[in-house]
Amino acid sequence: DSEQILKELELYPSVPGLQMNFVGGADLFGYVGIEAVLDQMRMKTMKAGFEFNIMVVGQSGLGKSTLVNTLFKSKISRKSCTPNYEEKICKTVKLHAVSHVIEEKGVKMKLTVVDTPGFGDQINNENCWEPIVKYINEQYEKFLREELNVNRKRRIPDSRVHCCIYFLPATGHRLRPIDVEFMKRLGKMVSIVPVIAKADTLTVEERQEFKEQIRKDLDANGICVYPQEEFDEDPDERLLNHRIRESIPFAVVGTDQEHQVNGNKVLGRKTKWGIIEVENVAHCEFANLRDLLIRSHLQDLKDVTHNILYENYRVRRLNESNITFSELELSSWPTENGTDKSQL
Repeated sequence: DSEQILKELELYPSVPGLQMNFVGGADLFGYVGIEAVLDQMRMKTMKAGFEFNIMVVGQSGLGKSTLVNTLFKSKISRKSCTPNYEEKICKTVKLHAVSHVIEEKGVKMKLTVVDTPGFGDQINNENCWEPIVKYINEQYEKFLREELNVNRKRRIPDSRVHCCIYFLPATGHRLRPIDVEFMKRLGKMVSIVPVIAKADTLTVEERQEFKEQIRKDLDANGICVYPQEEFDEDPDERLLNHRIRESIPFAVVGTDQEHQVNGNKVLGRKTKWGIIEVENVAHCEFANLRDLLIRSHLQDLKDVTHNILYENYRVRRLNESNITFSELELSSWPTENGTDKSQL
């Protein structure tokens, strides 16, 4: 154990002239109470809450709204929240963000769902990903400008996209050119989790063959999807993420309808042949997707966004020859009447 801790300590940058030793176990005279910091962190998080922003991308009719509602067991999609909502095909890709505060057992989460109606719905879908690229970059830019203000907010509002769920139609064949192009362009900007939508339209054999073909296409095109192997930090994480990578893309089914199965209420889709139970791993992989996004990797998705993807954007922006600190810090310099120059 001591050797393992010392190895972990090596990850921290060493300070010249500073000696670092490990003290623990029998070396301690008695109980110190260091572990209480975990309770302190938990209490602060519960009081402040946290933010999580997901984007759903895919053509119309793939069940994006239904799946998001199923994930968070509440009607939070744009379709569910818009009175007198009409389903219509957009001529261009327009992004819509809807935010909710979800509370469970005293923990508050501000969830923002960014929908992308119009994506992939046209005869000519050339450059249909550009509004999405623009939106993701705008959120990074907004965060960067807040960071560079002289008088920074104690807690910078975070609208950066932490995860992009990309919906693949259950064709049973392979990735379409639009799928390849989108994921190649956005794979280094945002954490992409691909899913096969309405997977109950495929047989078990078709589903497995389709998943294997998609993984081959991802490798052949050099497409990075979450969780990326190069971001694994330790053997345990590598083992867990390896199992996830072998399951991607998740074949999912979404519904907000409950049915009775063996005396229990379950979320499911009723057909002539029986009920497809959404949370039954023998029926589909919705539970695997939910566990990844919420129960096991939510914080990692946020960490990857902040420490790697946003950091790459920040370094690139600050290295650009046409950007100056005076431009970035514009909003921090008040004018004579007390308003920001950026608002003039």
